[in-house]
Amino acid sequence: MLTVERQAMIMKVLKEKHTVKLNELVDLTGSSESTIRRDLTELESGKKLKRIHGGATLLQKKRLEPTIAEKSSKNVQEKRRIAQFASSFVEKGDCIFLDAGTTTLEMIPFLKDKQVVVVTNGLSNVVELVEAGIETHVVGGQVKPGTRAFIGRSAIETLESFRFDSAFLGANGITPEDGCTTPDPQEAFVKTYAKSRSRQSYVVADHSKFGEVSFAKFAELKDVTLLTSSYLEEHVQNTYKEIVDIKVVAI
Repeated sequence: MLTVERQAMIMKVLKEKHTVKLNELVDLTGSSESTIRRDLTELESGKKLKRIHGGATLLQKKRLEPTIAEKSSKNVQEKRRIAQFASSFVEKGDCIFLDAGTTTLEMIPFLKDKQVVVVTNGLSNVVELVEAGIETHVVGGQVKPGTRAFIGRSAIETLESFRFDSAFLGANGITPEDGCTTPDPQEAFVKTYAKSRSRQSYVVADHSKFGEVSFAKFAELKDVTLLTSSYLEEHVQNTYKEIVDIKVVAI
């Protein structure tokens, strides 16, 4: 089978299944594992797919934005471990910005005893923060139904009043070329604004966000510290370590 035919078959299967395992492609094409690995590397270089541990997946659409409910069921244990790790960068008495998102939401139980003050644009964060006894300030603005994030002019005007020791931000995509991205430009603007008012900014992201690109950029990699887990393959970790401050928690 010619390379072009084999790669076309790989893409056809991916479009049907969204994610495919390496051994499935070996069986389907009758090719060796090393040949399929080379094909996946070439297709990834051409921005046609993303390699994952043991296989490949299609790249997300630029404006695709999963809801909180959809994100809450994915990579739960990994997100919780990253959240616990992220909380270790918060010092007692800090004033922090806590972004809307499922990984930032998981940070809240680990902030209980730190006597922090939290400003958030996440509606889902508010109840958890109050129940944890944490002093909480909420930005104003429109609430997006899917992500339950406050956006718009009122959110920005509220952020004008605050300065933070650190900001913890979520992302839908992270790449060396495109930085940190998210589907909604308005939400990206809130993230950028919060980052600009923080002494230190962290982007908390599980392994699936690396190699993805969303519609709106909110940060250059050099301007943030990436916090992720060892589910991110080692060769990918090493690539990022050469260009950005990335900290990886073992799972």
